[in-house]
Amino acid sequence: MDPSLLALLRCPFCGTALTLVDSLPVQREGDRIMSAVVGCACCAYPVVGGIPVVIAGDRERAAMNAIEAGQHDHALDLMLDLDAPRRAAFEALVARGDAATYREALDILSPDAEGTYFVHRLSDPTFVTASAVLRAIAQASGTVDGWVVDVCGGAGHLTRLLTDLRGNGPGGTIIADLYYWKLWLAARFTAPRALPVCCDANDPLPLVRGLASLVMLSDAFPYIWRRRALAEELMRLVGPGGTLVMPHLHSALGENFSAGMTLTPAGYADLFAPHSPRLFPDSVLFDDVVERATVDLTRHVAPDALGTEPSFTLVASREPGVFARRQVPPSTAVSGTLAVNPLYAVHRDGPSSTLTLQFPTPEYEEEFGACRRYLPESVALAADLTAPLDAGRLRAALGAEVYDDLRRRLVLIDAPPRYC
Repeated sequence: MDPSLLALLRCPFCGTALTLVDSLPVQREGDRIMSAVVGCACCAYPVVGGIPVVIAGDRERAAMNAIEAGQHDHALDLMLDLDAPRRAAFEALVARGDAATYREALDILSPDAEGTYFVHRLSDPTFVTASAVLRAIAQASGTVDGWVVDVCGGAGHLTRLLTDLRGNGPGGTIIADLYYWKLWLAARFTAPRALPVCCDANDPLPLVRGLASLVMLSDAFPYIWRRRALAEELMRLVGPGGTLVMPHLHSALGENFSAGMTLTPAGYADLFAPHSPRLFPDSVLFDDVVERATVDLTRHVAPDALGTEPSFTLVASREPGVFARRQVPPSTAVSGTLAVNPLYAVHRDGPSSTLTLQFPTPEYEEEFGACRRYLPESVALAADLTAPLDAGRLRAALGAEVYDDLRRRLVLIDAPPRYC
């Protein structure tokens, strides 16, 4: 845990600042607090693997007991809650250090449909739309100049983008989520420059009032039981001058996969009424991004005009510059590692490779099959794509036009290091 984060944390129950309990064992790596207990007048919370866990539950109390006994590795075991075979596999993975990959970690921590979703997150249609909206909003003055917070940020794919959009100015990026294992993945692989906080979005968020210039909550809001309270918390975090972005809100009037506890568009708009929210149909945003590389936030739709639109994006801001029409051309730069999109099977034939689009499950194809709008069914290339890829050499081998098209269409992706 970065010391700067500790200054921003507040108890979700009494609202007072959290401080380090220095009478208990503390494990550090340089300035970072890796294992410790922090507390206020009413509660104490563990810091495990550098992640503050601001939840008052039985598992968290057991983790604090382990830290108090100096058993820092056991505290991590408790938070990951792995059975014996998966714990042994996890320990073997950690022992491999930088040779371990994100995909291998997912196979241990989430060997199910959610793990499949996270492996392929960087090119699914909801990610493509949400990332374009964020890149458009980031062009407006002041939106990413301070702290940015990704609430219910999962394994950190959009958090990584937010961190890149912020640059290196004052403030930072915070990712908050209920599930410790997701934050462990974000901290180790997908968004290592972000500051993770494990907390329950059904409770008050454990961060200071008016902290952020931008707060995002993507996909997860309909799965929260206390949505009215969370709406108030999101507005409290962003303050009167910030921007709130909520991509892919499931509508109660449309058909959605895993819809959650949906509200009508009018219901969502009413929750965020103090910040004058505007609603944008996701189908229109997606079409504009794919066909025109554009995000148009001047064309908001009244709640009762959304009809049976399955999902939409809510943007709330008192900064008029946010609501503009902006070009968002797909980036061909590589900030992490160039990789073949994991949706493709790669067959090498001598110096050439053939890429074939293969969905991991029928259910994944049914939900995210719209990716065919930009992902071709097959691609034949005069290059070996089974080996580690170097962007400069591959661009020279394929030609700039072919290479840039593969990047724009997400056949080749900018993945975090050690992703696949």
